[in-house]
Amino acid sequence: MSVHHQEVPSLLERIATTMSGAIGRVRADLAGADPVVRRSERADFQCNAPLALAKRVGVPPRDLAADVVAGLDLDADPVLASVEPSGPGFLNVTVTDRAVWAQVAARLADARLGVGEPELGRKVVVDYSAPNIAKEMHVGHLRTTIIGDSLARVTGFLGADVLRQNHLGDFGTQFGMLIQYLDEHPDAAWHQDELGAGTSAVSALDGLYRAARAEFDADAGFADRARSRVVALQSGDPATVAVWQDIVAESERSFTAIYDRLGVLLTPEDSVGESFYNPMLGDTVDELVDAGLAVESDGALVFYSQEVTGPEGRPVTLMVRKRDGGYGYDTTDLATIRYRLRELKATRLVYVTDSRQALHFQLVFEAARRAGWLTDSASAEHAAYGTILGPDGTPFKTRSGGTVRLMDLLDDAVSRARAVVEEKNPDLDPAELDRIAESAGIAAVKYADLSTSRVKDYSFDVDRMVSFTGNTGVYLQYAHARISSILRHAGDPDVTVDPTVTPHPAERELALVLDGYGAVVTEVAATLEPHRLCGYLYDLARAYTAFYDNCPVLKADEPVRGNRLALCRLTARTLGHGLGLLGITAPERM
Repeated sequence: MSVHHQEVPSLLERIATTMSGAIGRVRADLAGADPVVRRSERADFQCNAPLALAKRVGVPPRDLAADVVAGLDLDADPVLASVEPSGPGFLNVTVTDRAVWAQVAARLADARLGVGEPELGRKVVVDYSAPNIAKEMHVGHLRTTIIGDSLARVTGFLGADVLRQNHLGDFGTQFGMLIQYLDEHPDAAWHQDELGAGTSAVSALDGLYRAARAEFDADAGFADRARSRVVALQSGDPATVAVWQDIVAESERSFTAIYDRLGVLLTPEDSVGESFYNPMLGDTVDELVDAGLAVESDGALVFYSQEVTGPEGRPVTLMVRKRDGGYGYDTTDLATIRYRLRELKATRLVYVTDSRQALHFQLVFEAARRAGWLTDSASAEHAAYGTILGPDGTPFKTRSGGTVRLMDLLDDAVSRARAVVEEKNPDLDPAELDRIAESAGIAAVKYADLSTSRVKDYSFDVDRMVSFTGNTGVYLQYAHARISSILRHAGDPDVTVDPTVTPHPAERELALVLDGYGAVVTEVAATLEPHRLCGYLYDLARAYTAFYDNCPVLKADEPVRGNRLALCRLTARTLGHGLGLLGITAPERM
């Protein structure tokens, strides 16, 4: 039986509630105003409301600050130790020692670290990864896969019903070409079990498609046969469909090998190819025509935007049906959004694709709104991301100028991580070294991607990524392993927190950072920006280091030792949990 989970409100939230009440009591005309509480360098927190609100009621900010303090009953408040006006109209807020320790104890006692479930009751579709069948996954698939996976984990943890959708490119003329070529070259090897180690089915299919393309361009007879094979596929010819399904299944096996290695949640059950929407395209177009949203233009059907104008002030368009009666990916994406809203009953749609598709999704969302599919009860967002650049800041390519295979990229990161780990621990046995190198290399790649604001481009610099110092995944994994080691040495006892102990400033700071975890996770779900969680975890690891440097743990006497072990345990759990939401393993030993 599941117990309804009780959230642990943070000190910041509790102070905000108290301040808001005091403001409303001293100035009824400011009731319900934002109390603007945040962490402070000068005290535990600061309240900036008097400065922000004074103009609205025509009093000097310092007078309003003094009035708010007068409206507080500090003696009756379990959280506030002191509230003092400062500067032009700030309030410096210090919390009681007892309140600091009470938060640590409450979060430690809770299986969810005191984090609530604000997304309960929402159905969120996260569309990510989306490789093309019969093609290798390359560096361009890295960000969508890693960012999308983290967003699916965060929203799921906060209570949403998350549907992961891998929108596979599995339809189109290239498949007719490839199937015809395979038909005419029965000796071509492309099934995984026919290939040597180190080669994947998608790699083999990719090569065969290129050969087919060359033949298509050079031989008119083959081109005609390939075109009629496209028609056979689209009309469901059983022999053609069987080969196509075989190609899809082999490709999925290759993708799964990458997903497993990256530690992402995607499985074949999450794959919904473009072909799935094919039977819906006609109805989707008819609906847009009936609503007057898709109109004829030069023999094609187009949707004219009312929100975006292009050059010469003309409205930008989506191609709903081509002149030859065929459909492109504009139509597929319209059918997809209609299906997700109408059939899947999604309340939030998140598309994780690169920022060059921003205009496309803006138009698809506009069409969905105007068609009445996307209503006020649901939202659609494009979680756009920038490009991966090489260490020199130019687009990331192989030496020969080709696109970088994703597997090669991961191999490279793992081998660099291995060298770094081996240098730090020369005595590790080889199997343990392999395990740690794999974990650290993958963590390095994922964290470097997630710790950059997703809208920015970033440089893929493996040497920096696998460093044990600085804002890297390996640094955070190492911090987690270090705390785990301290807890092992302590014998991992059941700790009780003594609220009467006066905390050292470094203990206090660490406790206050730990108390902010839930707010950051909730913010990531709202903004779809995982780099905020990365920044938080890095700050947490640094606050822990300052605590560890100033506050002996194992040599301390009780009850101080118990409180310090509690801080260690809560930090390890928070760090491990936060890394988990990023899809990064938190090893106990490194």
